[in-house]
Amino acid sequence: MVSEEDLRAVLEELRRLRTRVPQLTGALAAGVDGLAVAHDTPGVDPEGLAALTAAALGVAVRVSDATGHGGFRELLVRGEGGYVATYAAGRTAVLTLLAEGRVNVGRLHLEGRRAGARIGELLDAADTAARTAAAPRQATPTTPARTRTTRATAAEARTATDS
Repeated sequence: MVSEEDLRAVLEELRRLRTRVPQLTGALAAGVDGLAVAHDTPGVDPEGLAALTAAALGVAVRVSDATGHGGFRELLVRGEGGYVATYAAGRTAVLTLLAEGRVNVGRLHLEGRRAGARIGELLDAADTAARTAAAPRQATPTTPARTRTTRATAAEARTATDS
């Protein structure tokens, strides 16, 4: 579960991203499970976009694996009316950006990668904190006090083994 503070930070990052790239028409942070975390997507259903992003992510990961190109980094789709770019955002999330056709794609990638890394840090930290809080607490094992055992002398050792 992501805290309200973390959600506000992710949403603020999405808004800053839209300011840095004026041709963006929407931005969405979603879990790899297809659930929207935060969004700034006027005119687009964020839940539907998050679900479609998860489906596209699944295909992109399989294509990357099948071709031996390693783990997923980003996916770019160019349509008649613009771009849809999806970037890895840590271990548990992705960042999807919607942009006009006239966007500078290099700038889109630069800012999208940076924002994805920042959002990934926020959401990964929130995920780690949630897992830690949910994990059953184990009692810390106590180490017994060390006691010194006296050693047998050479004569005693021979006697014990010779008998």
